[in-house]
Amino acid sequence: MPASTKPAHLYADVLARVHGICRALVADGVLPDTVDLSRIVVEPPKDPTHGDMATNAAMVLAKEAKAKPRDLADRIADKLRADPVVAGVDVAGPGFINLTLKPAAWFDALRGIVRDGNAYGRSAIGGAEKINVEYVSANPTGPMHVGHCRGAVFGDALASLLSFAGYDVTKEYYINDAGAQVDVLARSAFLRYREALGEDIGEIPEGLYPGDYLKPVGVALAKEQGDRLLKQPEGEWLALVRAKAIAMMMEMIKADLAALNIKHDVFFSERSLTTGVDQVGATIAGLRDKGDVYEGRLPPPKGAPVEDYEDREQTLFRATAFGDDVDRPLKKSDGSYTYFASDIAYHKNKYDRGFRNMVDVWGADHGGYIKRVQAAIKAVTGGEGSLDVKIVQLVKLLRNGEPVKMSKRSGDFVTLREVVDEVGSDAVRFMMLFRKNDAVLDFDLAKVLEQSKDNPVFYVQYGHARGHSIFKNARETVPALPDTDQGRRDFLADAKIERLDDPVELSLIRQLAQYPRMLEAAALSHEPHRIAFYLYDLASEFHALWTKGRDLPHLRFIIDNDAEITTARLALVQGVVSILASGLAVLGVHAPNEMR
Repeated sequence: MPASTKPAHLYADVLARVHGICRALVADGVLPDTVDLSRIVVEPPKDPTHGDMATNAAMVLAKEAKAKPRDLADRIADKLRADPVVAGVDVAGPGFINLTLKPAAWFDALRGIVRDGNAYGRSAIGGAEKINVEYVSANPTGPMHVGHCRGAVFGDALASLLSFAGYDVTKEYYINDAGAQVDVLARSAFLRYREALGEDIGEIPEGLYPGDYLKPVGVALAKEQGDRLLKQPEGEWLALVRAKAIAMMMEMIKADLAALNIKHDVFFSERSLTTGVDQVGATIAGLRDKGDVYEGRLPPPKGAPVEDYEDREQTLFRATAFGDDVDRPLKKSDGSYTYFASDIAYHKNKYDRGFRNMVDVWGADHGGYIKRVQAAIKAVTGGEGSLDVKIVQLVKLLRNGEPVKMSKRSGDFVTLREVVDEVGSDAVRFMMLFRKNDAVLDFDLAKVLEQSKDNPVFYVQYGHARGHSIFKNARETVPALPDTDQGRRDFLADAKIERLDDPVELSLIRQLAQYPRMLEAAALSHEPHRIAFYLYDLASEFHALWTKGRDLPHLRFIIDNDAEITTARLALVQGVVSILASGLAVLGVHAPNEMR
């Protein structure tokens, strides 16, 4: 294969070889010209004793070949046995093909990792496609609490992963500044304004935000406005106070996010959809012109008391035509737009900005909202736009196994900033990703500070630090080993990697070689937690090899009287260090060279 077209990693290389064999079978008349090769995968076998890699090629192509999967597998296997990187081929079961590669293939993979360093695994599968990732989008009614934290970290890590995979990513925050909650915020801030002017406001009335975080807003309003707002009716001061409170809350939210090293590219105001040009009205009119909006009545919701149901003629989106369960109201009884109507216009705005591919990260209480928004996007984009909604489940905040209470309305909640200040952004980010997003997460503030294998973020970071400790200790045996990452990688590129012939060393190389494939799968499925899982497994295998060297001296990374094997093992350590640093960087977590 010419160097210019050589795949970026070993799994892609073997997949390309399988594709080449299938194209040869097309030329032989075994497969039709129209055969679809996109369904073929090359992956590690579920049982490691079955070989190094497995492919489903015969299973997915048998129907098109009008052949039994086992027969087609035998044809593919015969050609694979002639491939120079393949040591053995076995056809298993109904037609799975298991491959064992020659050690040279794995050694070349390690050389590629050492050469590429932290860039190893970077992909072009995204093809520079524009993708909008909207996450956090918390109401601007107070500081961020730990409940917002998981969605913030998930969205940010997903955006980073997609960028690493070659997508053109925009990170967006939707400011919900047009609903009733921001009027409540304004009235709450006005109370603090009166307090700042010296009035005893007593207990905060039920229904208003009681948190002390609004006191600075009151002080700022008093400084800017004096007591003039006291003389005005609510209709005159509400908009001014609301704007000031939202602005100060958003500055607080941005600072909270910055503590987690999160920075959005775009902050989009919901209110802007109806300021100046009425984008919501225009979107509804466009849907009406296509027959997707009509005036009609809805049946009462199932299980709802009749007295709570308003049977009236209303403006409805024909959501059922696009896969939703019922048609959806676009206007309230007072003529104002529903939140859903604004959401349609907002996602159309994204599409108009060039985003056919959109990802929204929502909280657990929004699961029932997915179908209607996806239906709306189909309607306003003519089927060209797509939305993937990722639901992040609740976080149970614990301390030594005991629940830590939080309640946003009472003002007695644990803020995101408090958690970051206590355990650090690295622990927060890694642990928020060390469980699939749609599963409830227990976050123990005491556990994430432990220096043990039971603390995943420590264990992974310690793997990176241990690698650098090995480099430092190896300089007596290999005095020419450079200090810098680039210099070290250049030096180790010539290492006699072929001397890494112990099964545990080869196993670690195989684990390293899976990294690009894992990243691509994580990007395509929008699942950044896969990286955290992989890094923990890699660190565990690396630590296990280090421990084995204590019991079996010939497996130690540094062999005092053998600089050649030491240099080869340093290349292996460099591979581990590079991939741990790369994966942690994608997750937004630091990779320390030493740990105290």
